This record gives sequence, C-alpha cells and structure tokens, in this order.
Amino acid sequence: MHRQIIEETSAGGLVLDRSGPVIMAVLIGRHDRRGRLVWSMPKGHLEPGETAEVAAIREVQEETGIMSHVIATLGTIDFWFMSQDRRIHKTVHHYLLEADGGELSDADVEVVQVAWIPLEEVSDLLRYPDERRLVGMVPGLLALPER
Repeated sequence: MHRQIIEETSAGGLVLDRSGPVIMAVLIGRHDRRGRLVWSMPKGHLEPGETAEVAAIREVQEETGIMSHVIATLGTIDFWFMSQDRRIHKTVHHYLLEADGGELSDADVEVVQVAWIPLEEVSDLLRYPDERRLVGMVPGLLALPER
C-alpha cells in the first residue's frame, strides 16, 4: 500500500543563560502518548517565508517565554514517523541560543513544564538520543573545558 509522504521542517534549540556561576539551559516538558513527562528542546514548524534561525528564535520564545538570539548552529536531526496513515519525514534545525530576557512561561498549550537546568545536567534529562548528541557539542562550541 502506498502511503502519502509529507515533508515537515521545524527549528528550535538550546537557550543558554551564562550570566551566573553555572551555565543554565531551558528545556520544555511535554506528556508523551503514555502520559509520561518527556523533556526536550523547544522547537516548532517554520512559518511561510521564515528562515530556520528566525523560526528557532520565535518558537523558543513561544514555548518558553525567553527571548534569545542565535550564537551557533548545533545541527540538524531528521527522522520518519507515521501519523494518520501518512509517512512524515521531519527535519529539525537546532541552534545554540543566548538568552536576552523574558520570564519562563509554560503558557504554550503544547508545553506542560519549562525549566532552567544546569547545562551539565541537560543530557541526563533529555529523552531523545539525537538531542543528547547535539548537547554534547555545546562545550566545544563555547570552547568550554570538557567535564
């Protein structure tokens, strides 16, 4: 049986606050299909005419309440999944962002929780191995010593 293939593109990333003694990062929590809380990086679909960088900044603000700017490219993750009898090929562009202001907010309907997490604890919380791999690149991008 031939299934319809849909291409989707999203953007988001990891927002850092480097103003204190410990580098902090924002993660969002959502419930999976089984009702478990799953932590991930904020991300969402590109709007018509938007670049991936602009979409990442907008989505981060919509999902976390934090305003930010891109400081580096983290990488791209792509994967396939089924939804309503269609095959979806999703490409997600991830960026490393620096917080510029705003207040944490879980007002977005898709977000259950939002939290500042010490950067060194982020990989332990993230649900998806591809996101953990991208977070592993952050020390090199910031020229931080490896822990």
